[in-house]
Amino acid sequence: MNLLFRNFILLVLMLAASGLALALRPTQKIADLGPGINLNTMIPHAFGNWSEEQQNSVQMVDPQQQEMIEKIYTQTLSRVYKDNHDYRIMLAIAYGDDQRDSMQMHYPEVCYPAQGFSLQSKQTGTLATENGLIPVTRILTNLGQRNEPVTYWTTVGNRVFQGGLQKKLAEMSYGLNGKIPDGMLIRVSSIDAEAPRAYEMQAQFIDQMLGALTSEHRQKLNGMPGSGHQ
Repeated sequence: MNLLFRNFILLVLMLAASGLALALRPTQKIADLGPGINLNTMIPHAFGNWSEEQQNSVQMVDPQQQEMIEKIYTQTLSRVYKDNHDYRIMLAIAYGDDQRDSMQMHYPEVCYPAQGFSLQSKQTGTLATENGLIPVTRILTNLGQRNEPVTYWTTVGNRVFQGGLQKKLAEMSYGLNGKIPDGMLIRVSSIDAEAPRAYEMQAQFIDQMLGALTSEHRQKLNGMPGSGHQ
């Protein structure tokens, strides 16, 4: 009798745990709560000192093979811009409407070496813009004679994060509220043997790009307080 009662209690607890897990499972995508994301129309083709180069000879580094991109990201954008002194900046944005554990981002420090680049250095920092501070990661990559400094940052929902722990905490926060976060990886790079100059030009480019966006789109990229749905 005691054995039957114990098994019954265990069964009840297992069913309760399963029901709780199902109840806490996020079901509402943040991407469905606001205006739809269209990277091609969101990012201007010209702003500040920069304009898109329609025909360019710069070979951009692809984040991953096409089938992997289609699995992880909903949209991608790749453009080359140049200023009035013909300095070129490569912009790549990847957007995914589901950034749970099963849909992990692929970071430049992984993607570049996978395509033959050597990773010379990696450092985290803060990028100051007229629209606030952005925590960014800067890496220096090299392939033969090609030196490519890179600045990038990532978002989960409407929050910029830096590092896997911050990303996980952001995912958990949204999940506990029943929401599935979307996410972006924004990457800016240039082919330049002088890394300090490259990072300075990239900072100028990012600042002017953010300044040219609508407030809603800017908040989606830079994660400033008061943006969208939490």
